[in-house]
Amino acid sequence: MKAIHTDLLYTGKETVENAYLLFEKRLVADIRKSYKGEVDGNFAVVTPAFIDAHSHIGLIRAGEPSAEAEANDQIDPFLTHADALDSVQMDDTAFRDSIEAGVLYSCVVPGSGNIIGGNSAVIRNYGTNSSTAFICSSGIKAAIGYNPMSVRNWKGSRPYTRMGTFALLRGKLHDTKEKMKKKKDPPDPISAEEAILQKLLRGRERLRVHVHKTDDIATLLRLVDEFKLRITVEHTCDVNGVEIYKELSKRNIPVIYGPLDSLAYKVELKHENWRNIRHLIASGVEFGLMTDHPVILQKTLLLTLRWFLRCGLDKQQAIEIITRQNASVLNIDDRLGTLETGKWASFVCFNGDPFDLATYAEAVYAEGNRLDLDG
Repeated sequence: MKAIHTDLLYTGKETVENAYLLFEKRLVADIRKSYKGEVDGNFAVVTPAFIDAHSHIGLIRAGEPSAEAEANDQIDPFLTHADALDSVQMDDTAFRDSIEAGVLYSCVVPGSGNIIGGNSAVIRNYGTNSSTAFICSSGIKAAIGYNPMSVRNWKGSRPYTRMGTFALLRGKLHDTKEKMKKKKDPPDPISAEEAILQKLLRGRERLRVHVHKTDDIATLLRLVDEFKLRITVEHTCDVNGVEIYKELSKRNIPVIYGPLDSLAYKVELKHENWRNIRHLIASGVEFGLMTDHPVILQKTLLLTLRWFLRCGLDKQQAIEIITRQNASVLNIDDRLGTLETGKWASFVCFNGDPFDLATYAEAVYAEGNRLDLDG
């Protein structure tokens, strides 16, 4: 059994003052107000490890030319059975920077150039290789709006308009649905692409949709109604009203918001502003937060919480966004997101208030092991 002491513990659900966090092997064992055993360290503040719910870390790598980036493949607009994990390189030095900032977990997704980009992967930023880093898959990436329209020079049938994007996507889903209706004995063989599309149509797989604008979300919801899809809505930075978020809340469709602090570099972000998160909060929709690394660097994830403080959340509620809420949206809340008995002992130890600009992480523990921050 190991233990650390902290003046203030953020559990991901509440704060506890003058607390001992006990852990054994890789799991949290208990939280106590007193403890007589040996203590591994005394810290001002401890939080759960931070989670980035949507990023391209390991795909678009620090110190490498853009031509070597691997977030998108230009071969076809539909790469349904591609897997982001297959392009992750754990020697991306951004992983080290993230760990130093307390971001120990990433959901790595394909880029948004393709209408369907492939499978996403939740990984340990401290993994020695992509296999040891892998935790679980977390849905199939899709993209609508400007991005898939902007790559008309790539191979395959590429859309020039929003209606073209939806026509291509609707056509794929329609053709697969019709094939599923035809019962044959023995059944017709299906392709690797069709196997994934059938999972989407049966609700066994989630479609994670890149989208920024209100009307694009409205169109997406019509597609959801038509094909009974299970989705998350990701980005939504141009949404500057509460109505569409209320609709998502009513349908129990989560949002992964962000990135905050990035340049509004395209027309479909003309309404982007940190004040828009007031609508996100007011709607009651379930949401998490992303960096979209390297759009903003993953190591700045905690810094973006300052906007939520300006919108009225307290510090505990803000910390929950990048711990408990991100774990919930990614369906890994059985392991991560909060510090409670039986969950992974992954946490960050700060030398002061995490929201103070001068504060930094003195120690980081990943599944019970203290990581070397000086390597």
